[in-house]
Amino acid sequence: MTSKKKVAPVRLVAADEVDLLPDAITVSMEGIAEIAREGLLAVASSAGLAVMHAMMTDEMTRRVGAAKHAKTNDRSGNWHGTAAGSVVLGGRRVPIERPRGRTLDDGEIELDTYATFTNDDLLSQLVLERMLAGVSTRRHAVVNEPVAASVDSSARSTGRSSVSRRFVQATQAHLDELMARDLSTLDVVVLMLDGVHFAEQCCVIALAITGDGTKVPVGIWLGDTENKTVVKALLADLVARGLDATGGLLIAIDGAKALATAVRAVFGDLALVQRCTLHKRRNVTGHLPKDQQAWVDKKLAGAFADPDTQAGERAVRALAKSVEVDHPDAARSMLEGIDEMFTVRRLKITGTLAASLTNTNMIESAISVARDTTRNVKRWQDGKMIKRWCAAGLLNAQRKFRRLKGHKQMPALVAALAAHAASVAPVCETANVA
Repeated sequence: MTSKKKVAPVRLVAADEVDLLPDAITVSMEGIAEIAREGLLAVASSAGLAVMHAMMTDEMTRRVGAAKHAKTNDRSGNWHGTAAGSVVLGGRRVPIERPRGRTLDDGEIELDTYATFTNDDLLSQLVLERMLAGVSTRRHAVVNEPVAASVDSSARSTGRSSVSRRFVQATQAHLDELMARDLSTLDVVVLMLDGVHFAEQCCVIALAITGDGTKVPVGIWLGDTENKTVVKALLADLVARGLDATGGLLIAIDGAKALATAVRAVFGDLALVQRCTLHKRRNVTGHLPKDQQAWVDKKLAGAFADPDTQAGERAVRALAKSVEVDHPDAARSMLEGIDEMFTVRRLKITGTLAASLTNTNMIESAISVARDTTRNVKRWQDGKMIKRWCAAGLLNAQRKFRRLKGHKQMPALVAALAAHAASVAPVCETANVA
């Protein structure tokens, strides 16, 4: 009969560093050899389960005050056999037998070790990560890390329904957190608003930019940016959560008239509106024949980038006049909201920061990631699902966020907004009294 060889006891960490970990753990070499054919991760998972069992046994020994079957009266509890349980391992739940014990007054002994390894949050987070990476519910089990076949055959929580439920719970938690975020703790200087369509519904997304150039998603609402009631409601919600415009606030929008109207209704003159110059250029060229689009767009781009706002505005008006006879709709589009096209320049902001704030590219970039995240969704069920997936997409985008380009110029913007707020504060107070 072949004897089982044992590896020398190996101390994983010092006992005083991790109180729950046994001093030494031994693993059967024959056991390792049997599962080595399935790969290194299979070996690691089997060894990990052995470590976990040793940790639970060691903790129970300390909680009871005596080793199993030990004959002593100096104890605080009793071993009570084993109980069925399950732990999270590589994207699945695997059944285990855990030691069970009871106190001298017949109360159940709860093991901290078991509570750690059975924590469902670990599995929900893994499901969320895989779904954001584009793994469908059908393929979740396929991409699980390989473990020993004996372990995988009894695994649970890998089916489509289970994965879907966990994803719904995880995304709803992120949506709730996003919609309840306390804005009073954020030094919000710029607020960007834009809309994205999912399943023929529009999600209005709000992105805050703080004084140091950090980008923070702060809200998602179902409704059109052209609907003044919807926009006022979302702005009022941001105010209720702590958004403060008393020190000045710049709000960048895609050009929707309802957005600008709602901003003035909620913040009065304290908030300044900057319309997206790229949206304006696209809208104007959309009213022109193809052979006229390039030169008109070039003229508009030069006028919007002119640091002399008066000269830039004169250039736009002159351009509108030159095309008015043949293309009156293009001319009308050029002049609509012209004052709000130069807001950032009027605050004496130039260079990289001006280029970043005179368009809504950064929020559109986040929306693009959200669209890519939802590419596998084939059937939209309701508005709640749309908001959850949109929140998941924003979560995915936020991980890739970098500080605003030109963030070193933010102190100049903060000072300019504060000066504007101070100049209109008496007017705002008078209007409030009236």
